Amino acid sequence: MNPLIKQLKKYGNLTSEIETELNEKIKSLIKQKGDFLLKEGQIVSSLFVIEKGLVRSFYNINEREINVWFGFESGILGSVMPLFFSQPSIENIQFLEDTTLYYISSNDLESFYKSSQEMNTIGRKMAEEYCKILEERSFLLQTHTAEQRYHWLLKNQPEALQRISLGHIASYLGISQETLSRIRKK
Repeated sequence: MNPLIKQLKKYGNLTSEIETELNEKIKSLIKQKGDFLLKEGQIVSSLFVIEKGLVRSFYNINEREINVWFGFESGILGSVMPLFFSQPSIENIQFLEDTTLYYISSNDLESFYKSSQEMNTIGRKMAEEYCKILEERSFLLQTHTAEQRYHWLLKNQPEALQRISLGHIASYLGISQETLSRIRKK
């Protein structure tokens, strides 16, 4: 089964007709480690799912890269500003491993939302989950210590430590690499 369709089905049922139409619109993409899916200021208005590989999202602030999120296998991703508002991205999305993705354009997705109640519901449920993730992340950064944030990462994304550099992890946790090393020694 197409990996993007498989992920969409986690949010609701699809008729065989809609599934066939989706298969006609979904494309695949293979990128190499270090490549970019999107750079700040660009508009890439598609919804993606990772079949194999790993990406990171980051902001460039005062010549520093600040990691915002990591995308693993089966993860649905896209940059909110271009995807939903046709505005330039404020983030960069870079491949940390050779990656295979499947994607659908925002125009095609919007057409499905308008013509299919099932797809509209799926889109709403995905948006709700994204809001939940953002609220949890914001809460974590604002109310937890560095050590608590590290333990949250261990619990919720254990594969991160095997696949992502400590520098990227420290940035994601909002701490220095030295602080991360001290926490890990405990």
